[in-house]
Amino acid sequence: MDKPKVVLGVSGGIAAYKACELLRRLTESGHDVRVVPTASALHFVGAATWSALSGNPVSTEVWDNVHEVPHVRIGQHADLVVVAPATADTLARAAHGLADDLLTNTLLTARCPVVFAPAMHTEMWEHPATQENVATLRRRGALVIEPAVGRLTGVDTGKGRLPDPAEIFEVCRRVLARGVTEPDLKGRHVVVSAGGTREPLDPVRFLGNRSSGKQGYALARTAAARGARVTLIAANTALPDPAGVDVVPVETAVQLREAVLKAAADADAVVMAAAVADFRPAAYAAGKIKKRDNQDPEPVALVRNPDILAEISADRVRPGQVIVGFAAETDDVLANGRAKLKRKGCDFLVVNEVGERKTFGSEENEALVLGADGSEIPVPHGPKEALAETVWDLVAGRLG
Repeated sequence: MDKPKVVLGVSGGIAAYKACELLRRLTESGHDVRVVPTASALHFVGAATWSALSGNPVSTEVWDNVHEVPHVRIGQHADLVVVAPATADTLARAAHGLADDLLTNTLLTARCPVVFAPAMHTEMWEHPATQENVATLRRRGALVIEPAVGRLTGVDTGKGRLPDPAEIFEVCRRVLARGVTEPDLKGRHVVVSAGGTREPLDPVRFLGNRSSGKQGYALARTAAARGARVTLIAANTALPDPAGVDVVPVETAVQLREAVLKAAADADAVVMAAAVADFRPAAYAAGKIKKRDNQDPEPVALVRNPDILAEISADRVRPGQVIVGFAAETDDVLANGRAKLKRKGCDFLVVNEVGERKTFGSEENEALVLGADGSEIPVPHGPKEALAETVWDLVAGRLG
């Protein structure tokens, strides 16, 4: 089989050196990568580096190898074009259809999915001109990943940092796997909760659960790859931020509720994949609870936590908002799932049977997706991103 053909465009920004890691991941995973840097990008990383890492010739000019018509052929034959980093200048030229170098010519001739991973200073990203250009590219079907928040050039910090290359690679992999040019969730805002809440008992102890957050993160990554603006509310996870996703860290069920209600105010869909504690200690001990010789510990009184899924299902702030819940069951999966779906009032409930090969923290999952319309969709044992794709297929179909 022919290797998938990927064009890696590199703009002239300091983050150009990070594209070397993205290139390595693409080539090592079996992709045929052609690097097309701008002339400015070569001030940061030389052509010899790109050529050695990709195994393909590198050029910035339409005049090189004219007999091969590279300004047309490269884009025509690509299965994916990803520009990382994409500077404000490159975004502007792409949005206005300029074709003054090999990269912009390639973007004009490409009929495959196109991904931009912006990197620039915060002021440049937030400028109305850049936002207009980004909106134009997204409207045309390009996937423009939201930049990360963090350290920029010099001492500056803010939104505009290139997302981690490993996370950009995950976006590219998902886009290629779908094989769809037009992102079906573009223009949509979705909220995903992930991880497990922790309810403090004293300064060193808490009541929690074993959720790793991996399924929620898979949902967030997949939604971003399908063009959505994603808010990920992460409870006590130790996972890298997905590319293009706004991450809101929380700890307790009460904090998660506040974050979900705030983010859901303008959301088209909310997927509650987090494992939320049903109860919390009625009282918090200011000092560590001591073990006393020959004495049993005092009972720990518990109080109920808010039922976030039932609350947002009953009080939908937007007409047509789609709500998806998750439930872990050990027996009578279908009966318990149906009862819970009716009790919570959500549109879909993803029921996980906890047991062998189906434990928290696994890279794989198996589930039954129950619909309020009576539908039942089994998702066989496999990668968690497969379940994520099924969930977003259902959400996209409901959103229409």
